[in-house]
Amino acid sequence: METPPVESTRERLLNIAEQRFGEGGYEGTSLRAITVAAAANIAAVNYHFGSKEALLRAAVARAMAPVNTERRRRLDQMEATGQPTAEQLIRAFIEPGLDLVLRRGERGAIVARFIGRVAFDPSRRIRELYAAEADPIEARYLAALQTALPRAAPESVAFGYVNMLGLLALHQSQALSRAPGTEDVDDPSKLAENLIAFLVAAFDRGLRS
Repeated sequence: METPPVESTRERLLNIAEQRFGEGGYEGTSLRAITVAAAANIAAVNYHFGSKEALLRAAVARAMAPVNTERRRRLDQMEATGQPTAEQLIRAFIEPGLDLVLRRGERGAIVARFIGRVAFDPSRRIRELYAAEADPIEARYLAALQTALPRAAPESVAFGYVNMLGLLALHQSQALSRAPGTEDVDDPSKLAENLIAFLVAAFDRGLRS
């Protein structure tokens, strides 16, 4: 029987940080609680990351990396073959945010809740930290949506886009709960299809000139 790989101290800190920040938020989670759960100490955090905020930044970067990579790949592919439609762009944006995260099983649900919680954090500084990881590719999607919806005012498309981000983050933040209407979280594909259909209709009807 193959022995499972042993987690490094850095990996344990990141894993526990995702879980605890996702449950209690940044301000509601002490560094001590993370280090105790990770069987580490403050010195280990300082050595690997430098600070609590830097630990959060590293956790966000790790969580968002596969999502950003897949979103970028899909957008590059679509733009290389023509002008993508709004529906294609919405699908290419939503699916990685749900499928790549939630299909990791329980671990994925922890990551999803962590991403959603950080995106909704009341602290402007924490939201800016999250945005620094997400903005480069998200800015490209916003620009592509504005091109795909030429009859809609740019500010209207931006409004719809911000609401798309909020709905996605909402479903991610509820990934470990069973709030009414979120039962489909156990089936990422079904949840993605429902959310995509809702957003396509919202953009189509809400942004008509």
